[in-house]
Amino acid sequence: MKKISLVFSWMAVTVITLTLSLSYYQYLSKFPSRASRPKIAGITSDSITSHAVLPETIGAFIISVKSNDAIPIIIKNYLEKYHSPLLPHADALIVIAKKYNIDPRLLVAIAQQESNLCKKIPDDSHNCWGWGIHSRGTLKFNTYPQAIEAVSKGLSEKYFGQGLNTPESIMDVYTPLSQGSWAKGVQQFLDEME
Repeated sequence: MKKISLVFSWMAVTVITLTLSLSYYQYLSKFPSRASRPKIAGITSDSITSHAVLPETIGAFIISVKSNDAIPIIIKNYLEKYHSPLLPHADALIVIAKKYNIDPRLLVAIAQQESNLCKKIPDDSHNCWGWGIHSRGTLKFNTYPQAIEAVSKGLSEKYFGQGLNTPESIMDVYTPLSQGSWAKGVQQFLDEME
């Protein structure tokens, strides 16, 4: 009796398995052929398993960030990286430089070359750019924003206004005795802020 019940159980399981397989096959036949089916995430073989269907690409968004949009972040990160006293004045530096059509990164690069970003300046001068510092005396400013204003205006009028707008051409007037090292340093710092 036990053997007969085992045979009937086996036959029942077989019939159920075949029925489910046939139903699944009929279910799959409702879908397009494999060549025209959408790509399915996770499929690496010819088998079909239950995974999420990926949408076809209809269009794409292209997002671009212009370097001018990133300049405030670049400058703030640069000043923070070098622990510059100019960091609290980064926004003023950017606004004032743009007011005079100067890339604010140039002001930062010159300050890096001249004073290690304001860490080595004459006492109470706020003069990070070596502006007006020579054998006849030292030009001092009351605040960093006042110094940024004076240097930006001076670069705009005396350098950019005369067509001197690269570190090499600025160097010829700004610090002619440096024999190229000044321009090379300023360019290196500019490159760090790209």
